[in-house]
Amino acid sequence: MADAESELESLEAETLKPGFWNDQSHSQVILKSIKQLKSKIAAFGKISGLYDDALTLAEMGIEAEDSSVIPEVKELADAFLESYERLRVETLLSGEYDLNNAIITLHPGAGGTESCDWVGMLLRMYGKWAEKRGYKYEILDLLDGEEAGVKSVTFQISGENAFGYMRSEKGIHRLVRISPFDSSGRRHTSFASCDVMPELDESTSIEINPEDLRVDTYRSGGAGGQHVNKTESAIRITHIPSGIIVQCQNERSQMQNRDRAMKMLQSKLYLRQKEEQLEKLSGIRGEIKDNAWGSQIRSYVFHPYSLVKDHRTDEETGNVQAVMDGQLDGFMNAYLIWQHKSAVAE
Repeated sequence: MADAESELESLEAETLKPGFWNDQSHSQVILKSIKQLKSKIAAFGKISGLYDDALTLAEMGIEAEDSSVIPEVKELADAFLESYERLRVETLLSGEYDLNNAIITLHPGAGGTESCDWVGMLLRMYGKWAEKRGYKYEILDLLDGEEAGVKSVTFQISGENAFGYMRSEKGIHRLVRISPFDSSGRRHTSFASCDVMPELDESTSIEINPEDLRVDTYRSGGAGGQHVNKTESAIRITHIPSGIIVQCQNERSQMQNRDRAMKMLQSKLYLRQKEEQLEKLSGIRGEIKDNAWGSQIRSYVFHPYSLVKDHRTDEETGNVQAVMDGQLDGFMNAYLIWQHKSAVAE
């Protein structure tokens, strides 16, 4: 930790140099590193404090032959182990974009109305997870299903390491349950795709020719109270050369939605450019699979038994409802460990 503190001191000294803010791209990189180091040092300080408190209390109890301190010592020890495990996993978040906010898009696959309902369930699940971690969660664009659920949705989760954790969710999610939309009460299998990309900061820029864009406006169709459907404030931007389409309807004005959509477009174009240059698509966005049977990364079985299983890591739990209520850390941590072991093996 002494090395981290020394590096932090050096970076903070650099921010005081004349002309530091002249190069915005460089200064943003430095500030990002400072934030990451401060977080790491604070986390280490927390677990060190828990360890010292538990050890001191245990030694006092032994010296005084006072067994009444045992429950408190156990509580401190459990808190230490939980914090230690979380910090250990966070050391695996070393990817170029892991610290960034995450932009997630969900689409239904094979399964019709049932799959649209499944997308709505996943949207709620990720919202609950973000809430548990203290992250900010906001819907950028949402299209309701024709009968139920959600036909497509793009949302953002903002907070330190949001992309680092959420990239584990990239892929096809499979649901098995008795369908509430089937009057015969038969079991159905549904699919939904989850695409995850990092929100790029201002230090990463890419030139976009305005002539390559087609901008369409439309009326918002999601949450927004009295403002919804009154004006054509929603924006859809198509990048003609690449075929990439982004849209946003969350903000209150057309200009704000356009700015947000342009940021998403820049992120997508930058990542595509990077992928083509480095030929390592899996290293940034994960493997692309069909949104159907045999491609799933995780299965959620409600019937005939209760089970959620990740097919990459073999991590599983029988408490399906807890997972749907946002308890995803076990799956995300298992993915990071599995990915790290796979990289080391190569």
